[in-house]
Amino acid sequence: MQIGIFGVGDVVGDPVTGHPVTERERIKAVLEYAELAEQVGLDVFAIGEHHNPPFMPSSPTTILGHVAARTNRIILSTSTTLITTNDPVKIAEDYAMLQHLADGRVDLMMGRGNTGPVYPWFGKDIRDGIALAVENYALLRRLWQEEVVDWEGRFRTPLQGFTSTPRPLDGVPPFVWHGSIRSPEIAEQAAYYGDGFFHNNVLWPKRHVRQMVGLYRRRFEHYGHGPADQAIVGLAAQLYVRKNSQDAIREFRPYYDASPVYGGGPSLEETARDTALLVGSPQQVIERTMEFREFAGGDYQRQLFNVDALGVPRAVVLEQIEQLGEIAQVLRKEFAAVRPAHVPDAPTHASLKAAKEAGR
Repeated sequence: MQIGIFGVGDVVGDPVTGHPVTERERIKAVLEYAELAEQVGLDVFAIGEHHNPPFMPSSPTTILGHVAARTNRIILSTSTTLITTNDPVKIAEDYAMLQHLADGRVDLMMGRGNTGPVYPWFGKDIRDGIALAVENYALLRRLWQEEVVDWEGRFRTPLQGFTSTPRPLDGVPPFVWHGSIRSPEIAEQAAYYGDGFFHNNVLWPKRHVRQMVGLYRRRFEHYGHGPADQAIVGLAAQLYVRKNSQDAIREFRPYYDASPVYGGGPSLEETARDTALLVGSPQQVIERTMEFREFAGGDYQRQLFNVDALGVPRAVVLEQIEQLGEIAQVLRKEFAAVRPAHVPDAPTHASLKAAKEAGR
């Protein structure tokens, strides 16, 4: 089980103190979170891609390249790379370059994004969202797998004798997760290629998550990649932990209530009961996370936690990461104890390279 943190890079002031935060402060804080995540033994650091306020990570490869220079072990990923509005050629080159800089510690999560206006900002039509995701990813795979590409499609100019540079490290492209919360077409795409499927289940009830992940698992098996329980699944959660649950709930409630996502809807307690919002003691977080096997329809490979959204101040976020480092040690043992031997780990550059050398 890979355990880590992910962020969306929202630039939000503290609703409790009223203290504002600048883009620079958020960028610098995110770098600090990534370094601490490695120090406490987490496996993955992921950052999203956004091109609109109040978010700052418009260039995730720039952030991750900087983190790569300051870390040695942690896997660097994205919590969304916009496959719809980015040019597949640029994705191929940017992430291959990051692969080399990070000595292979790179994978990425493809997504359509959740901001409608981003499509016209980059000259696209939101009504083509699914078609863009399918065509652009098909081209991206060819750019990584083939030295010379001749290609013609619907959404970009043709390519003739094109070679993407640099080539993927060791001839092994970064592993790809396809992220979606509601599009069965994306689960189908992940299954077709035998890639990973990541469901950001923070805001969705268990029944919906299980339906989406279950679809992916069935189609993974249908396409001949292995039994359904060997499909590569990732889940998300939002975390706020304190030594005792009463303190956690009391401290987190103002951030919940002030949130444009949570506020005005069901209560904190209702949302925590029905979704992957985890607010409580370390033991409660461990027990609830273990229950996510039911969300995933069985054992799964990657669990990411968001700890820095909604204006939670830097000092508190650092405390959350330290607590998560301790929680992760327990979770790995608990998940390993119940996972069947035939269920694989999440792919890494080393495992993909070994499989290629073995001719698999």
